[in-house]
Amino acid sequence: MRVIPSSLRTTFAVLFAAVAVTVTVTVGFLSYDAAAHLVRVDEQEVFDEVVHDLRSQVDQRKLTVDDYTSGDPDHDGLRDDLTRSTRTDVQVLDPTGKIADRGSPPLPVRAADRRIASSREAGSVARRSIGLGDGQYRLATVSLGGGRGAVQVAQEFSDTEDLLEELQRRTALLAAGVIGAAGLAGWWLARRITGRLVRLTAAAQSVAETGNLHAEVPVAGRDEVARLGHSFDRMLDRLAQSVEDQRRLVQDAGHELRTPLTSLRTNIALLTRIDELPATAREELIADLSGEARELTELVNELVQLAAGAQDDEPSGEVDLAEIAEDVAAIARRRTARTITVEADSTLVVGRPGALQRAVSNLVDNAVKFDPGGSDPVEITVAHGRITVLDRGPGLTTEERSRVFDRFYRAPAARGLPGSGLGLSIVRKVADAHGGSVFAEERPGGGAAIGFTVAPVAQRDSSP
Repeated sequence: MRVIPSSLRTTFAVLFAAVAVTVTVTVGFLSYDAAAHLVRVDEQEVFDEVVHDLRSQVDQRKLTVDDYTSGDPDHDGLRDDLTRSTRTDVQVLDPTGKIADRGSPPLPVRAADRRIASSREAGSVARRSIGLGDGQYRLATVSLGGGRGAVQVAQEFSDTEDLLEELQRRTALLAAGVIGAAGLAGWWLARRITGRLVRLTAAAQSVAETGNLHAEVPVAGRDEVARLGHSFDRMLDRLAQSVEDQRRLVQDAGHELRTPLTSLRTNIALLTRIDELPATAREELIADLSGEARELTELVNELVQLAAGAQDDEPSGEVDLAEIAEDVAAIARRRTARTITVEADSTLVVGRPGALQRAVSNLVDNAVKFDPGGSDPVEITVAHGRITVLDRGPGLTTEERSRVFDRFYRAPAARGLPGSGLGLSIVRKVADAHGGSVFAEERPGGGAAIGFTVAPVAQRDSSP
């Protein structure tokens, strides 16, 4: 399982190196190109200025070969002017194009140079590039005019190219160093980032392999990885709680189902001798079977409701609690023939209407069950998101009020009554799912007031 984190580290390192390559190569190329352009242009401008000065000299004065001959101390000034500010080599040609004063190194003379030397026009120029030994030169031949010869000037530019090549080499070495450093930095940073991911992955793998939902989850830090760890930890807690709830539900359901099933088996065994039983015994047996079957059906239905309440995918929406209460009251009146009254404000809540109706219906059924044959009405009140069902039954003791919403709990007074003890636990599930809470209180004058709360949204305007 460590292949993925290691691959992620490699990816980080490669990405850092790629960014470094892009930036370094781009900056290096642009810097080198700009520097090379400036150096070359500067060298070319210097050489052009030398040629321009030479042409100016021959245009302004009628100069001869002797004026540029280095052997004449009286005329070294003109030659010095050409070589003072640059690495310029000067060579003088006589009118026939022969070398009158050799340069250092000697410069080649071609037919074009000889034509320039014999030219009648002062300042005519012939340019070209030449190679001398290991060096490369710019060469310009400028006529003195009047067929008096010419002056050749040359500038070596191969040393400039050598300098630029050295700059290019150093730039490449620097880029390689930056790329290597970026790769190492990327690997180090990826290791720091993915280290916690590796530990989180190991925790997830441990949970997957062992099923231990109480595994320790690394949650250090405050960044996205830390928040992922916190979320994973909370998810494990929720899963552990869900598994525990399921375990308790199965245990409690098994316990509650055992009693009616045992009774059913006993009565079914008696059915094999039903012809031997007196008429009254047969009637009691059939009544017991009918009652146990009904109780078992109710228990199974409530278990299904409880499971559905835990995983209800009913969409939420704006719900009018007064309408919910009226619908429940209408159904209860038809089923029980009891008087059910509703007193409700116009509170609107956001919730699942089916779940809320089931919760209110369970409260009403519970009130009717504990007040069988009662003449007083069962009251439903709705006020500011608080739903209360009031009855005139035997009421609740302090212990019963604290346990009445527990799953499968049945008060001593309810042991002989039908039901499974799941109805009010479903009410608590619905209240919890809607961000509310449940309550059980003693009603003044006798009876109980049991209900739950839901956070209200607003009150509907009931004005005409």
